[in-house]
Amino acid sequence: MTPTAKRQAFRLGHLAETLCLWYLRLKGYRILAQRFRVPAGEIDLIARRGALLVAIEVKARADLASAAEAISHRQRRRVARALDYFLATRPDLAGLSRRFDVMLVVPRRLPRHLIDAWQSELH
Repeated sequence: MTPTAKRQAFRLGHLAETLCLWYLRLKGYRILAQRFRVPAGEIDLIARRGALLVAIEVKARADLASAAEAISHRQRRRVARALDYFLATRPDLAGLSRRFDVMLVVPRRLPRHLIDAWQSELH
């Protein structure tokens, strides 16, 4: 991937995350972190809704099928490990139920929110 293509992909990803952030806020979620990164992995968005803590992976692609296919098994493990790190920094949230969601972003459509997209193998 060329440096120009990397910059464009980064901008597209950032725009998709921002769109999803506002979409989730309108649905009643409180955003706790955006682009949370640790050595074990990263989470695009971390949100809370009532007694539920949600790690959200955002995928922006040309179509829904390729966006959905872009989430690998390895990536799911990294998100789960990153959520463990996040909870270690926020013991006040440890009692909340955890969920892993995916938001798919394609041109000219509202984001598609896939609730409870996978279960963590770490717990």
